[in-house]
Amino acid sequence: MSPHKRITILSGHFGSGKTEIAINLAITERQKYKKVAINDLDIINPYYRSRDVASTFKEHDIELISPKSHLATSDLPIVSGEIYRVMHDHRYRVIVDAGGEKDGATALGQYYHEWKGYSPELLFVLNKNRPYVSTLEGALYTIGQIEDASRLQVTGIINNSNIGCETTMQDIENGFELSGELAEKLQIPFLFTTISKHMQKEADKFAKSHNVVFIERYMKLPWER
Repeated sequence: MSPHKRITILSGHFGSGKTEIAINLAITERQKYKKVAINDLDIINPYYRSRDVASTFKEHDIELISPKSHLATSDLPIVSGEIYRVMHDHRYRVIVDAGGEKDGATALGQYYHEWKGYSPELLFVLNKNRPYVSTLEGALYTIGQIEDASRLQVTGIINNSNIGCETTMQDIENGFELSGELAEKLQIPFLFTTISKHMQKEADKFAKSHNVVFIERYMKLPWER
């Protein structure tokens, strides 16, 4: 997250892992700033949503902006108006967990006139192992859809290529290569590669020569709980 940007938006294709990154980013930001809010704007995916780890945010004193309790587990396209409060309060660092692809980015578009003056950063999370973004052409097309729907420009690329517990270093390295090509094509920064902490020992050599952020895994599929 740029120290000069108060609002960071994470977007990407379904299954990119952006919610996991949003959670880790919010916890990291709370170590540096007194007020941090995460806005769960993912109205598309019912399985991976930041609202599902509300207790973690409470533990770290991070404000979660999401549908109220009786609507939190619904699969309805509900967004909370509370985002306006933290958006305009300059004491807050705000992380937005946006829905994937065009449909999810459409929810971002409704806030365009509110936050355009704040120049938010829009980061694209790439998981090369997901369909449609496994090639340069597919990733470019997806970013184009997100930019059109949100009326914002993607400002950076994050490589989060993984297949859950079965991830190998080859998966990560393949994603690194594609992320670099994508960033070069768009002429924007390739920010870093995220790797699950359980692979820290295995990824030690890669981390010494690449910009790596090791992350905790908070989100689980229903059958993993």
